[in-house]
Amino acid sequence: MTDSTIYHNPRCSTSRKTLELLRENGIEPTVVQYLKTPPSRADLEKMIRDAGIDVRTAVRKKEALYGELGLADASDDELLDAMVEHPILIERPFVVTPKGTRLARPIDAVREIL
Repeated sequence: MTDSTIYHNPRCSTSRKTLELLRENGIEPTVVQYLKTPPSRADLEKMIRDAGIDVRTAVRKKEALYGELGLADASDDELLDAMVEHPILIERPFVVTPKGTRLARPIDAVREIL
């Protein structure tokens, strides 16, 4: 199956393990290194909506930049703007398959869409 996509950060162990899980299940996804090729705001909003999570769940709150930008009380629109401008703030990895979209936190969440 090649009609699947992972929004991947090769430096992230969870992202690497998720990619490995996909491949172990016969899926060779399109790999989007989202730090180099960030999703558009529309694509990011769609992934979040399709994954059934809220915008705040899709933000990496442990990232130093989150605190530096004062995002703790930000609105969803402000969070989306920040993630588009600073893709390091996007939680990872997002996986999109014909069966759905999941944020692989935990990794097992992806099994639902394999």
